[in-house]
Amino acid sequence: MNKLLKVGDSAQLQRKFTDDDVRQYAELSTDRNPIHLDEAYAANTKFKSRIVHGMLVGSLFSALLGQQLPGEGAIYMAQNVQFKAPVFLDMLVTASVEIKEIHPTKPIVSFSTKCVDSLGNLLLIGDAVMFVPWLEREATT
Repeated sequence: MNKLLKVGDSAQLQRKFTDDDVRQYAELSTDRNPIHLDEAYAANTKFKSRIVHGMLVGSLFSALLGQQLPGEGAIYMAQNVQFKAPVFLDMLVTASVEIKEIHPTKPIVSFSTKCVDSLGNLLLIGDAVMFVPWLEREATT
């Protein structure tokens, strides 16, 4: 799979996380914190309702980077995430990635990553570094 990558290229996807998504993630990850699973418990927190696991939301970056940009064959080298606001069940989340830098001699690409809600409020922000074995570079003159 070869495609030309350049700084500024971006991709996005939208997703709502359901109760079933959160419960499945809790089982797979073994993170059964009641803030994610117990409405009565969550009602007594500052959030007033259950919240989606932050790393479940962050997994949208993996989907984007591994399937869209750069896509198949790309391998994570690093991911940094800062959680800026809670994600509630059934909230529409838009995840996006954008190429910040392409290493001049190695098949390594750096990305900015973020998730926002339907009003554009920042939920997660970070960056990622990917190994892209099939990388093609834009011709320089």
